Amino acid sequence: MSKKLFIKTYGCQMNVYDSQRMIDTLKPLGYELGETPEEADFIILNTCHIREKAAEKVYTELGRLKKLKQDGGDVIIGVAGCVAQAEGQEMVRRAPAVDLVFGPQTYHRLPELLRQVEQDRAERDRLQVAAAEAGHKPAKRKPLRLVDTDFPVEQKFDELVAETESQGPAAFLTVQEGCDKFCSFCVVPYTRGAEFSRPVAQVLDEAKRLVDQGVCELTLLGQNVNAYHGETAFGQTWGLGQLINGLAEIDGLERIRFTTSHPNDMTDDLYEAFRDQPKLMPYFHLPVQAGSDKILAAMNRKHTRQQYLDVIARLRDMRPDLALSGDFIVGFPGETDQDFAETLNIVTQVSYAAAYSFKYSPRPGTPAADIAAQVPEEVKSQRLAMLQELLNAQQEAFNHATKGRRLSVLMERAGRVEGQLVGRSPYMQAVHVEAPQRLIGKIVDIDVTYAGANSISGTVVTHDLSHTPTQTQAA
Repeated sequence: MSKKLFIKTYGCQMNVYDSQRMIDTLKPLGYELGETPEEADFIILNTCHIREKAAEKVYTELGRLKKLKQDGGDVIIGVAGCVAQAEGQEMVRRAPAVDLVFGPQTYHRLPELLRQVEQDRAERDRLQVAAAEAGHKPAKRKPLRLVDTDFPVEQKFDELVAETESQGPAAFLTVQEGCDKFCSFCVVPYTRGAEFSRPVAQVLDEAKRLVDQGVCELTLLGQNVNAYHGETAFGQTWGLGQLINGLAEIDGLERIRFTTSHPNDMTDDLYEAFRDQPKLMPYFHLPVQAGSDKILAAMNRKHTRQQYLDVIARLRDMRPDLALSGDFIVGFPGETDQDFAETLNIVTQVSYAAAYSFKYSPRPGTPAADIAAQVPEEVKSQRLAMLQELLNAQQEAFNHATKGRRLSVLMERAGRVEGQLVGRSPYMQAVHVEAPQRLIGKIVDIDVTYAGANSISGTVVTHDLSHTPTQTQAA
């Protein structure tokens, strides 16, 4: 008998990947993905600890979900991801409706954890029936609640089941996890553990399975993905650039992307991949976080403003059409008006096609949370508004610069308007076109006729379904 699984995914692309693998892991147990928590037999909240008050938002959601149990339901509730890793036993104490708490490195053990919870429930039901038949009042017995927040990252990837269903023409593939950088504002080293790179053969095998299911674009994921150093079957170590070239040899895989990177992990093989590998898209997400050397040092970023700019200069020398995106934090403790002005200046120097920007918010357990010189909230809000005005103007200008050009676009899905398809350009722009459904999953050329703040649109000029983009066409 099939059972319904509902997963709510918070945060980063790696969590999206993890949620898909949980679905794959549970499918052999008879679980099918449902659309609402009300119909579910098993609910999972896959959480992220990056955003402000992340844990409180999870507890609020759990407060809503516990009503499903109070109304007589027999649903099992699990919390996964980075909040689960950080909270552990505290989550079980604060949210008694939770049956399972498991971290990002332990979801391969879900079948066993679930089996223990189901066995405990069956035993409680048996004892209750036996007591009723004997005319006794059933003895109170606390339900089993399990917490698994170890860090067996190697074991996780070894034991994951193969993908069970197609994810569409574009998919994520985790190749690296964890972080050794210990930026003073960040919880990732504490929730995802130390850096670990999957073996080359394991990555290539998963990529081939995804391509066999219809994937033609892969985004390689990692907390510091360009720190990838996977072992080959012959005892060699491949960097990310070598891995990209290895993936590019897979027939049917036409596009490769990766995120997120650190400026200190740039290697010659990665620069050369941008120069030489046409399947590597000309879009690079490289966070800098701040433009002031004083703030970068306080953040423990381990690079300077000039070192970041030098990386950008070399990248653009290798790939002149490269589009860049970045991450920025404003109002970090101790940030002055001059420090913020240097952030605006580096944004002006680099010119980003897209970016993510946030106000600093303390994360419990991180060094920055204990710095006394916290910036007032109103100042942070003013600075964020100024930064976003500049970043938004740069994104719109980049989009307008593509108007009149011919770009190769992967058609990913149907749009909201009948007869419309939505895809992605080589530069990660959302692209809307009028086109037949049969082009979903295909790469087609479009002439860009309109550019807005957040997307572009145009006219399809090729229906050659065997078309493969080249570096020249993408440029």
